[in-house]
Amino acid sequence: MNDPLGAIFTASPTLVTWVLVYIVIQRLGELVHANRNTRRLLGEGGQEHGADHYHYFIFLHSAWIAVIALLVDPLRMIHPVMLTLFVGTQFLRIWTLASIGRWWTTRIISAPHFDRVKRGPYKYFSHPNYLVVVLEIAIVPLMLGLPWVALVFSVLNAILLRHRIRIENAVLGERG
Repeated sequence: MNDPLGAIFTASPTLVTWVLVYIVIQRLGELVHANRNTRRLLGEGGQEHGADHYHYFIFLHSAWIAVIALLVDPLRMIHPVMLTLFVGTQFLRIWTLASIGRWWTTRIISAPHFDRVKRGPYKYFSHPNYLVVVLEIAIVPLMLGLPWVALVFSVLNAILLRHRIRIENAVLGERG
């Protein structure tokens, strides 16, 4: 019973490891990009809003990755449908970041003279990057056989996002 496709998704510590490595590199790369944009936007007269909750997001995302890395079975089967959903979220992430461009940051930086992005996924719904994160926080642990991690971190993320989106919507409302 030689099943080459099955071999890709089962008993492959390489696939599980690469998923985790990708997530870590992607998150660190985003932080570097976001910090560069933050410095520039502040230099252009922007002000940060809601800084009091930012460190909670850093902790939550770091803990999410750490818990998954500590608990995942490297020989765990990755279900192809869940992997496909995860890859789909990455396309939405790229579209979102490309659409918001120079305005994207992990902090809420705004000024009355800043443009409001209304292209790409922003044309269809508010906060597409938060949608990507909500999906990832659920999909990745489910993909790796850790449903309780998906539940706990999804609830914690929802609590933080509720606060953050309220602040961000108020700030965006000032820009029209």
